[in-house]
This record gives sequence, structure tokens and C-alpha cells, in this order.
Amino acid sequence: MRAVMGIGACAAILLPLSVAAQDAPAAANASTAQGDVSVTIYNNDVALVQDVRTLSLSNGRVRQDFPDVSAAIRAETVSLAVPDATIVEQNFDYDLLSPSSLMQKAVGETITLVRTNPATGAETRERARVLAVNGGVVLDIGGRIEVLRDDGLPVRAVFDRVPESLRARPTLSVTLASSRSGARPAALSYLSRGLGWSADYVALFDDKSGKIDVQGWVTLKNTSATTFNNAKTLLVAGEVGSADDSNGGYRARPRRVTRIAPGTETASREQLGDFYLYPLAERTTIADKQTKQVSFLDVKGAAASSGYRFDNGWLGSSEEPRSAQSMLRFSNSGAAGLGDALPAGVVRVYVRDARGQPQFTGENRIDHTPQGSDIALPTGDAFDVKVQATTVARTRISSTRWRTEMRYRLTNARARSVTVRLVQNGLDWGDTRVLADSGKGERTDAGAMTWQVPVPANGEAVVTATFDTRY
Repeated sequence: MRAVMGIGACAAILLPLSVAAQDAPAAANASTAQGDVSVTIYNNDVALVQDVRTLSLSNGRVRQDFPDVSAAIRAETVSLAVPDATIVEQNFDYDLLSPSSLMQKAVGETITLVRTNPATGAETRERARVLAVNGGVVLDIGGRIEVLRDDGLPVRAVFDRVPESLRARPTLSVTLASSRSGARPAALSYLSRGLGWSADYVALFDDKSGKIDVQGWVTLKNTSATTFNNAKTLLVAGEVGSADDSNGGYRARPRRVTRIAPGTETASREQLGDFYLYPLAERTTIADKQTKQVSFLDVKGAAASSGYRFDNGWLGSSEEPRSAQSMLRFSNSGAAGLGDALPAGVVRVYVRDARGQPQFTGENRIDHTPQGSDIALPTGDAFDVKVQATTVARTRISSTRWRTEMRYRLTNARARSVTVRLVQNGLDWGDTRVLADSGKGERTDAGAMTWQVPVPANGEAVVTATFDTRY
């Protein structure tokens, strides 16, 4: 087959109508070579593809091609089971046919250049040997060396053939030793990159009733350069281990951290080892370069509440009051109404305004959350609720002992009272003990003291604490 390519510094690439008419429609209308496809997609850019195709094999050694596999296939993970046949050799041909790859493969070969006179439209043809394709095309034309320039002049290249190593579609080729002739199923499975999914949540909160409506969406993304047609799709929530995992990268934590008290309820959905499964109800086509959303959770009227939180670092003082964090608190326990394990994702919170219109009020991320967990989701900084922390005094008692007096002033400009969860962090800096506090707080862990501080409407509250630190 002759292939034709227009050139302008190997960049302006066109197929002439004669070739396009023969090849392009056939490729566009050809049905996929895939069979019964199942795709299991994990959270960390790994997917398991299982494809059962019917093969018609002859007796003896035969070569069988499997086009339409993922272009991001991990070839070392391929497994193929064919009744009455054994695998002798397998190859993954990922060098796809394109104008640039066609020119790269033509190095050392002779092609035909077709030049068109812009004034007359007359065409001239000459044979040229391709010397190099390194940032441009270098040709030997009858003993003279010419570099094709991107000068806008109409020039196209005609190739005598398409190299066997170039494939129009990603193809796995296998050599089989078949003990009989006839049709039989072939079960092909492999791991692939380029397929992923994430969860997104839309939460509509009603502060008056203390209820929340939550809809969960699965977002599928396919960048594998292959479309998976009419596939059974199964999503796995959890981080599966990989030999490619890198522990050296620094992953910054968000400033407003979602806090989750892990639950102990077993979700009713299917599990695979330590992971939860989220099967799509119907088969779906996962097209290449496509983002697809599917609903997996729709709950009305689950219990929820709003509140505020302020975290203060050790010896943290500020000249100006700082905003407390706005918090949405809810549980995914069965009794609270959600009753499901929640895969990691972003929760976007909406609240109805005075006209009844849902308005966006903030978002944050949750990790994989077992059923029965209590979730405190920061959604932003409060406008009317402020906290000013002050280090009143810091006294050296001895060479290894210090006494620190802190004062926290909380103000509330809202027309109703609020409760602020005030947290003093950093108490694990040495051996720090609380000598006295006016708010009757609780030592929630080795490094934090927590007070639940009621602040009246249009009013303020003050908490004082004295800490004794020994080094």
C-alpha cells in the first residue's frame, strides 16, 4: 500500500484525497476487535482489563493478533488462556501509524516528493532518499542534500509502503502452538495505565432542620488511547500496592484538614480483600479521552450540623483576631442516614439562600472513610466568628522548666449563639501539662488541649490556660 504525507519541515502533514478515501472511512467504520470486555479500575492509575475473544485457529504454530488493546498496556502483565493451545511468544506493537512515525521509519528508504507550483498548479515528482529526521527532514535528491522547510509551499511525500512494525491500532501479537483447528474462546487479561476514577460529592445542607442531602458521583477518566466498548465496569476503592510506588515525594497537606474519627461499622457492599467494590449497574463504553460521571450514592435527610473550629499553634499569638474555620459535621453511619463506606473524593457543600436557591459555600477532601465514621469537614473561614490568641506571659521556672499563660478571646457577630471548638496544639513539645484553665477543657491527645466554647450572639467569650513545660 502506498502512503502519502504532506510536509512542511515535517510538520504540515496531510493525506491526499485518494489515500484518505481508501483508508480513513474503513478504519472509522470498522467495529472493534474487542470481545466481552470487563474493566476493573483502581484509584492509583491502575486498571485490570479482561477481554474474552473468539479465535479461529488452525492446527500447529499460528500467529494471532489482538488489536484494540490499551495503548498504555503493561506488557509484562499479559495473561492469555486459550484451550488446546500454548503461548510460544508474545509482542506488543505500540509504535502506532502516524505521519511522523511513517517518516521516522523511512530513514534510509527512498520516497517520492510531489511539489505543486502555486501559480500554475502543475505537479512535479522526484525520488528522494531520507537521510535523517532530527528536528526536520534531510533528503538526498539526485546527489544534492535538501532540508524540507516549513515555508508554506505545497509539498507532499508519497511512501511506497507502510512498514510492518507500524500499526494503525495498539496491537498485541502472540505466537501460539495449537493442538487442533477450530474456533475457541481466548481469555486475555492485562494491567493498564491511563484509566482512573475518583469520587465527588454534592452535599445540600439545611441548617434549620439539621439535615443533609448527599449525592455521590463517580468520575471515570480514560487517557489510555483506547476505547473500551460495552464494558462491565467495576471500581475498587482503596490504594492497591505497586512496585512503582514512590515514597520520596513530598505531598503537601491542605491548610484546612478534614478530620475523621474512623467508624467500626461494616458496610453492606461487596469487598475484595481490604477494598470496597463499586460496580456500575449497566455496561458502559469508556471512550478514549473521555470523562464520564455515574451516580453511586443518593441519600436524603441524613443528620448533620454546622460549627466552628480554631487551631492554635504552640506559643501562637496574633495582633489581630483570626477567623475560625466553618465546619460541617456529619456521620456516614447507618443510624445517621448515610449508611455507606465513602471512597476518597471532594465534598462540595451547598446551602439554600433566603430565596430557596442552593448556593456553594465551600469544599474539602475526604480520605477513604469506613462506615460509621464521624466527619468534620472544613468548608472555609467564618466571616463573623473570630479568635485572638495571646501569650500573656512566659516564665522560666528553672533551666528545664517553663510556665506559659495563654488567653483566647472569641467574638461572635452573628445574631445567634455559636459553639467554637478551640484547640491548642503543640503540647507534645517537651512534657507539657495543663496547670489551670477557665474553660474546663479536655486533653484530646498528647499534643492538644480542646475546649468547647459557647459564644453568645453578638457577644464574646474568654478562655485562659496555664501550661507547665519540662524539657
